[in-house]
Amino acid sequence: MTVIDFRLLRHLWYFLAVAEMRHFGRAAEKLGISQPPLSQQIKILERVLGVRLFDRSQRGVALTAEGEAILPAVQRLADQAKRIESLVLEARAGRASSLAIGAITSAMLTILPDVIRTFRADFESTALTITELDTAAAVDALRARQIDIVFGRIGSPLLDISIEPIVSDQLIVAVPLEHKLAQRQKIDLVDLAGQPMILFPRRISPFYYDSIIAACFGAGFSPHILHEAASIVSQIAFVTCGLGIALVPNSISSLGSGKVVFRPLVQDVDVVTIGMAWNSDNHNPALVALIQIVRQHIELEKGLRSARPAPLFG
Repeated sequence: MTVIDFRLLRHLWYFLAVAEMRHFGRAAEKLGISQPPLSQQIKILERVLGVRLFDRSQRGVALTAEGEAILPAVQRLADQAKRIESLVLEARAGRASSLAIGAITSAMLTILPDVIRTFRADFESTALTITELDTAAAVDALRARQIDIVFGRIGSPLLDISIEPIVSDQLIVAVPLEHKLAQRQKIDLVDLAGQPMILFPRRISPFYYDSIIAACFGAGFSPHILHEAASIVSQIAFVTCGLGIALVPNSISSLGSGKVVFRPLVQDVDVVTIGMAWNSDNHNPALVALIQIVRQHIELEKGLRSARPAPLFG
């Protein structure tokens, strides 16, 4: 039987704080300790591991190649520790079974609130945890059995993973207010050729990224990606700063400010903005129930949309 060295875990938490803050003083403040002991604990960790984890200079703190290599594993360990803590608290409250969800931010803002509310009402004894993750990280966590279900920008088939599209939307163009394209009522995709564009890295959401690239290719051009943003919300922030334009889902247009305008495309370009995915061999009753609740929620939304009166004007 392996005995866990909890001192090593404490040292790893210290490492994670410095890696995230990129500053010993701010990391110490976050941890609630003074800087000298933190520096000493990092030196002990480096000695135990036999590698140097940080480059220290007057300009600040940077991870070494070894530090970069272990950072993702330490972040996963921290996430698991948070989940364990949450499960313990849920167990104290009398909730025995568990269900772990990984979700992108937009899913947490749109479909999940009503779904979780319904699930909670029917499964009070189930300990529920939700982790905010980008799509790629969530799929990795799903494959590693760290979570039960993903709500992300998933549309293409994955081996041994069941996938079901939930929400589709049309792409629109987010344009800085002073941009010449902002004067148009509709924008043709081809008019975006050569324009500086903001998109997120493909690794965050490969399927959604490829959908946008394919739409541009279909219009006869390769997009000129000038900046990469961490999310769709960040894309709009870049546009607001006048750093380029972005193709975003129509449903996100409410997040704009007075410095950005949204224009429909001449073409209809549909994208899957939220899908759910789960391991095909996971028969957790709470998971089965959640999937059914999501499906019922989608059917209800479809019924409400079809019952709404048509607009008087185009």
